[in-house]
Amino acid sequence: MTARILDGRSLADKMRAGLRVARASLGDRPVRLVSLEVGRSDEAQIYLRGQRRAAEDVRIELVEEHLSDDAALTTVVGRITQLNDDPSVAGILVQRPLPTHIEARDVQGAISRHKDVEGMNPSNMGAILYHEPALAPCTASAALRLIHASGIDLAGAEAVIVGHSEIVGKPIAMFLLHHLSTVTVCHVATRKLAEHTRRADVLVVAVGKAGLVTGAMVKPGAVVIDIGINRSPAGKVVGDVDQDSVGAVAGWLTPVPGGVGPVTVAMLMRNTLRAAGLDVAP
Repeated sequence: MTARILDGRSLADKMRAGLRVARASLGDRPVRLVSLEVGRSDEAQIYLRGQRRAAEDVRIELVEEHLSDDAALTTVVGRITQLNDDPSVAGILVQRPLPTHIEARDVQGAISRHKDVEGMNPSNMGAILYHEPALAPCTASAALRLIHASGIDLAGAEAVIVGHSEIVGKPIAMFLLHHLSTVTVCHVATRKLAEHTRRADVLVVAVGKAGLVTGAMVKPGAVVIDIGINRSPAGKVVGDVDQDSVGAVAGWLTPVPGGVGPVTVAMLMRNTLRAAGLDVAP
């Protein structure tokens, strides 16, 4: 592998160190983040483990609440409304995946934009068109932080996003546009995907398909951000990028695991402190 690794774990450690300093300015005042899980899933438990460790490190009180998997939308929204009105709660986090009878956008829309630490309330998402909201989407923010860590000059750079989800693809495209990159967003209907990816100075892949992007699809020296999380037939966690072949071509590459994930959790802690009223640097 010739690509330099964008080490998300190391970057997240540095971010949390800064967050601990910011948190200390509040003294003994509690900062409470409520995690609401509807039903139980192994995927959510994986996310929660990382969130617990980071919250403890930054002295954020993570309160875990559970509703049954057959809870009605009105029940979930009712609990969120109570948390919105509770002044002791700084932030609200709804774990995914949600049961199939509940639409994620209905839940995110119910969370107060001031307590929306995932940055996915429509108000916070809409603010991205004009500037970075105080509470920006965590995964997209993490991807941007890792891109900056490569040192690339984004002004005029060709950026290609593979995946157009509301959580990642669309917000990271907006962030890169704000940095004057020339942005192309690819999706399931894109024809000749490789023709787009091969011209990218910055390539962000977030579709949930293991090994979709290979080295033959990457421009030599490109910054490649792999946001995919998949399970291989052997049970190994892998991304959307074929790490071996892409690593032989790219200039910078995020590993999976250990790339975007740890920085995403650090961004969640940053947003929680912002929701608590701290002026934490982006």
